[in-house]
Amino acid sequence: MADKPAFKRVLVKLSGEVLMGEKSFGIDPDVCSSMAEELHQVHALGVQTSVVIGGGNIFRGIAPSARGMDRVAADHMGMLATVINAVALQDALEKRGTRTRVMSAIEMREIAEPFIRRRAMRHLEKGRLVIFAAGTGNPYFSTDTAAALRAMEIKADIILKGTRVAGIYSADPEKDPSAEFFERITYMEVLEKGLRVMDTTAISLCLDNSLPIIVFDVKQHGNMKRVVTGEKIGTRVE
Repeated sequence: MADKPAFKRVLVKLSGEVLMGEKSFGIDPDVCSSMAEELHQVHALGVQTSVVIGGGNIFRGIAPSARGMDRVAADHMGMLATVINAVALQDALEKRGTRTRVMSAIEMREIAEPFIRRRAMRHLEKGRLVIFAAGTGNPYFSTDTAAALRAMEIKADIILKGTRVAGIYSADPEKDPSAEFFERITYMEVLEKGLRVMDTTAISLCLDNSLPIIVFDVKQHGNMKRVVTGEKIGTRVE
């Protein structure tokens, strides 16, 4: 029973920084491989799995070039960075035998399929892991908002947000050891306390559509599978 999934369809939100490992920017192949293994284990349970990944690890390297740039142009660069991460993750997953599709909000047919909601749902139903790239395709929207939007479009049961810490705290636990850990919290509390879980647009979207979020430590090996099988790990926002 331990391997019986608690959810039928999930969306996993990963920050681009997760793929950096100890590097200052870019992709650490070992970390990318490890993340692919975590996703592979979840997918192997029969869970319909989708992923939204950020681009901070790539954009951090080009950020100095973007200083003083028009916000729209800089956001487009960030969107392209997420495509690089999506293709890297796809390669690592397919080496494990996981059938995947990358779907991009910006058309680039030689690299990824254009995002079409019904096609994305069909891929999931056919047992393919879908990676959503290029955010929403619009500037001024973060990949957190893209995750909330895509999760609702594909009718995901939950968003699993992987972070570097055990869940949601009253302050940054890496800077403040006395920070209070929340096992459960409401969307409104997140907004009122100004907790940096996801941006306010993403939290508001989840609130309006009653979409739960579980925030957990993605660096701990096997945690993603434990969350999917119903273990009480991390913080639940609902």
